[in-house]
Amino acid sequence: MSPPLILLGVSRSGTTLLRVVLDRSPGLAIPDESFFVPLLARRHGKSIDAARFLDDVARIPTIRDWGVSVADVASRVHQRMPTGEAVAAIFEAYAVAVGKPRWGDKTPMYMRHLPLVEELFPAAQYVHLIRDGRDAALSFLQMPEGTFTRTWAHPESPSQFACLWRKEVRAARALGRRVGAARYHEVRYEELVADTGAVVERICAFAEIPYEAEMLAYAGAVDVSAKPHQQRLLTPPTAGVRSWRADMPAEDVAEFDTVAGDLLAELGYEVNSDATSRFGARLARGWYDARLVAWNAAASVVQRSPLWRRRHPRLSA
Repeated sequence: MSPPLILLGVSRSGTTLLRVVLDRSPGLAIPDESFFVPLLARRHGKSIDAARFLDDVARIPTIRDWGVSVADVASRVHQRMPTGEAVAAIFEAYAVAVGKPRWGDKTPMYMRHLPLVEELFPAAQYVHLIRDGRDAALSFLQMPEGTFTRTWAHPESPSQFACLWRKEVRAARALGRRVGAARYHEVRYEELVADTGAVVERICAFAEIPYEAEMLAYAGAVDVSAKPHQQRLLTPPTAGVRSWRADMPAEDVAEFDTVAGDLLAELGYEVNSDATSRFGARLARGWYDARLVAWNAAASVVQRSPLWRRRHPRLSA
């Protein structure tokens, strides 16, 4: 198969909308968020023991929910296969099942694991969707309980979300500089919703996948009955759905701008010039970084240990 197309973006930046549209191309299959890529990489290192890898595949609900069986994956893996190729085999099995020649992924959590993604999929292309962080913060902080698995690093305030947004957007742009324009394409959410067809057509040209006008006719064709946070997929793209200027309290705007105003300005977004506390910004970012490092370390230990298998019984043969 062709190299994967990885959609990058901070949570609540419009990546689900973009996934749904691109998944309607006859040249690309992008399933719901995977979550399991760092898990399998941690558990299997550089190369796989095929039996152990397939046993883990049988314990991951996401893979079952995609309609991919262990047998589908088993036919594509072999002993001592590089772990990245083995993980790709899961996505390839999904793409074949839905009749597509190429696979992609959209999992915002992977914005925290970009060096790993780069290592596992060395030929991948990336589309990075950037949204004004204050609008993304409004959406994220209003998410209903139970939508996310809350971790130690889960942002609970505009300042904490600003730390996440700044860190992840900078990391993705740095990846873009490393891999170059042939493999990295940057898109603004504001442009995507204002002129969806033109933006999607450019993305398809970049990724060399077919563009069809029917890709934009997703409204009503997507089942969001179990996803209260994705109900806007029932309607066409709409500009100005969230507006920090109208809906964000001034103190929250200042809190966000203090932490991430430098990147907002770099990207050309309007910034409150009064938010200039460099010490406060460094303190907030340092505290968030420490929490994130602690969470990732704890998750890595648990996922590598026998405890993970005890907590995740086999779901299929």
